[in-house]
Amino acid sequence: MDMQVEEGVYFIQGQDEFIPDSHVYVLGEPGSDDVTLIDAGLMGKTGYKVGRLEALGFDPKAIKRIIMTHCHLDHIGCLPELREALDSPELWVHESEAQALEEGDERVVYGMDMFKGMCQAQYGLKDGVFTFQVQRKLKDGDELFLGGTTWQVLHIPGHSPGSIALYEAQRKILIPGDTLYADYAIGRFDLFGASGPQLKDSLMRLASLEIEILLPGHNRIMKGVPQGYAAQVAKQWAPYLR
Repeated sequence: MDMQVEEGVYFIQGQDEFIPDSHVYVLGEPGSDDVTLIDAGLMGKTGYKVGRLEALGFDPKAIKRIIMTHCHLDHIGCLPELREALDSPELWVHESEAQALEEGDERVVYGMDMFKGMCQAQYGLKDGVFTFQVQRKLKDGDELFLGGTTWQVLHIPGHSPGSIALYEAQRKILIPGDTLYADYAIGRFDLFGASGPQLKDSLMRLASLEIEILLPGHNRIMKGVPQGYAAQVAKQWAPYLR
């Protein structure tokens, strides 16, 4: 189900299959010539994603940048073909994972060697396909003016070394990637560069925010997020994040 979440914020639902396909969020309005995508999704989803953009009224050529919440395969797998279809928008990634992408270190993409071998066999992927030049290396505290409003970059490692959230304080909208989900769920913390203690700290950082709309990388989105939700999630998972 694709939808307008709020003014200047749109949701394209992922299409899970053998591997989950991340949601894509669109920052901007139809008719604008400066639109941002948050995450790309899984391999082979370009036709679907471009079709949904058009159905929402966007010109695919108006996509000027793709911001990765992190670089796991279910979020970045579609990026090579999607950038080609969208007239090569810029790639913005947190500095902790940007260098790995530029050097072709695909551990930040696959997370573990066994998963890499399985995915390369399943999808016919070759070594080096996820080597990219990153046009902007994001840092904690960066403020980005996107879709007519200001979003703050929060570095929230734990699920991956370069995981970020984007937070729009005025409307209390949080895009946390795979760090925090609906239904008291969190992202896994057993892949390359992951850390349970860091994830705990990141959840506590998110708990300090006022959140009314939660737009995670997978599963359902939440409107009317209960007060203290992120803190409750952090407390529930704390015994496991050591």
